[in-house]
Amino acid sequence: MEKKMSDQEVFKIMFMQLVYTFQNAAVMQLGKMMNPATNKIEKNLPQAQATIEMLRMLKAKTVNNLEKQEQDMLDQVVYTLELNYADEVEREKKAPEPKPETGKPNE
Repeated sequence: MEKKMSDQEVFKIMFMQLVYTFQNAAVMQLGKMMNPATNKIEKNLPQAQATIEMLRMLKAKTVNNLEKQEQDMLDQVVYTLELNYADEVEREKKAPEPKPETGKPNE
């Protein structure tokens, strides 16, 4: 006889899946992972920032309402994404500006 999972157990799994979904989206938006839909690395820092903010909002709205394992996982995901975002912003600042095309043939 199979034991049926309680709603709390199902919700815990669903919560973690939700956080991982946001985490994977942010990692792709940071250009750290290939987008499986396009098979390309696509960096979009404003979108990554919005995704991280969504996780920060989720963290703020769930204060004192998560189990320790859920809270620890959410804290770690947000912390790691924020560090990666800061790293990518610094990398963008240091990247050389692309030379504007003049439309002239190579001389």
